Amino acid sequence: MKNRKLLRSILPVVAMGGIMFITACKSNSDSKKTADSTSTPAPSTENAGIKTPEGFSASIIAEKLGGTRHIAITPQGDIYVKLTNVKNNKGILMLHEDGGKATVKNSFGAYSGTGMSIKNGYLYASSDEEVFRYKLNDKGEVINADQPEKIVTGLISRHEHEAKAITLDNDGNIYVNIGAYSNACQVEDRKKGSPGQKGCPILDSAGGIWQFKADKLNQHYGDGIRYATGLRNVVGITWNQQNNQLFVMQHGRDQLFEFYPQYFTAKQSAILPAECMYALKKGDNAGWPYMYYDQEQHKKMLMPEYGGDGKIEGGKNAIDPAAAYPGHLAPNGLLFYTGDQFPAKYKNGAFIAFHGSWNRAPEPQAGYFVVFQPFKDGKPNGQWEVFADGFSGSAANTASGAAAHRPCGLAQAPDGSLYVTDDVAGNIYKITYKKQ
Repeated sequence: MKNRKLLRSILPVVAMGGIMFITACKSNSDSKKTADSTSTPAPSTENAGIKTPEGFSASIIAEKLGGTRHIAITPQGDIYVKLTNVKNNKGILMLHEDGGKATVKNSFGAYSGTGMSIKNGYLYASSDEEVFRYKLNDKGEVINADQPEKIVTGLISRHEHEAKAITLDNDGNIYVNIGAYSNACQVEDRKKGSPGQKGCPILDSAGGIWQFKADKLNQHYGDGIRYATGLRNVVGITWNQQNNQLFVMQHGRDQLFEFYPQYFTAKQSAILPAECMYALKKGDNAGWPYMYYDQEQHKKMLMPEYGGDGKIEGGKNAIDPAAAYPGHLAPNGLLFYTGDQFPAKYKNGAFIAFHGSWNRAPEPQAGYFVVFQPFKDGKPNGQWEVFADGFSGSAANTASGAAAHRPCGLAQAPDGSLYVTDDVAGNIYKITYKKQ
C-alpha cells in the first residue's frame, strides 16, 4: 500500500477522534497561530472529551489559565506551567493538585514564552529572548520568584519561530532552540519566486540548538556552543535518559504548492514535508534550508529554493531523521515515558503533542492530538499511534483548523500519569491508566 494513499484514507478518520495505527514515517511542520476558540464548544465532561485507548481516562484538572505552553512537575507533584502571554503581569503559574483539581498557588515571572524544565533543584524558564532559573526549596517551591538568575540573554527573536524551547542533560548543560526566522531562507521570506540565500546567513545565529552552561549567568551566543544546526524550528525537545542523548521534533517548511505549483500538487503539499524526530549529537546538521525529508519516498530531497523539483535528492551531508510523521502537524511537545503506571509497551517510548496544522488548505487540516511512538534500545521501533484525540472539539473544527484546544506541553507526574497542556483555552489535562 502506498504511504500517500494510506495517509489520505486515515487522516479524516483520525480527525473524528479514532485511535489509528500508522506505519512510522518521517514528517513535521508548524502552526502559525493558535485558533480563535470563541465559537467552539468546550469538551464534554466524560473523559474530558478526549478519546484514549482502553483502560486510560482523561480529566481536566485546571482550565481557563491562559495559553499554557510547556510544563514541568516537581518531585513532590506540584505543577509549573509557562504561559504564552502574561496574565495579570505573570507568565509562570504554580499549581497544586488535590482531589483531581489543580489550584493556582503562586504566579510570577513578568514575561511570556514557552520553555519550562526542572533539574537539580532549579526551575528553568524561557522568554523569547532569555533563559532564567529559580531555586526551589525542599517542598518544590520557588524561593526567589522576584529575583531569578538570568542564565542566557540576548537571544534572537524576530517574530517567526521565536519560542525558546529548553531541556537539560545530566552534565550541567542546558539546550536552547533558536529557530530560523524564515521559512526556507529565501532572499525575500515567503515570497513566490524568491530564491534561497547562498550560504544561508541565518544559520550563523539561528536555525539550530545551542548548548550553554546551566549554572553560568548572563551567557550570550559566544559563551555557548552551536550544538546542532540545520533545524528550521524546534518546540518539542527533551533529553532521552535511556541513551543519554538529545531528541527534538522539527517543524518542517511550509507552502510547497503555493510557491511551486509546477512541482507539487495541493495534496502533496498537505502531507509534505515530513515532521521529523531527530536524535542529535554535537556537530550534527539536519540539512535545513537545503533539504527536506519526503516520508513517501523515504529520501532527503533538495529544497526547490535551491534547485529542487520534488524529485532531486539532497542533504548528502545531513543526518537522517530518527522517525517522522505527516506534514504540518506541528509537534510542540516531546516526552519519554519512564513511569510504571502505563502498560509495559509505553515504557521508554515517546509521547508527542501535535499542536495542529494551518498549511494544508485546500485539503482538510489535521493534528490536534497526542501520539505515541514505541522505542526499543533508545531508537524508534515500529508503528506510531494516535494516543489521545478530540482536543479540537469536533471533526469540523479539525478540518477547518478552528480547534477548541491544541495540545502543546507534556509532563509526567511522579505517579506515572501524563499531563497535557492546551494553549488555546488554557486547560491542563491529566491522563491516567487503570487495569481493567
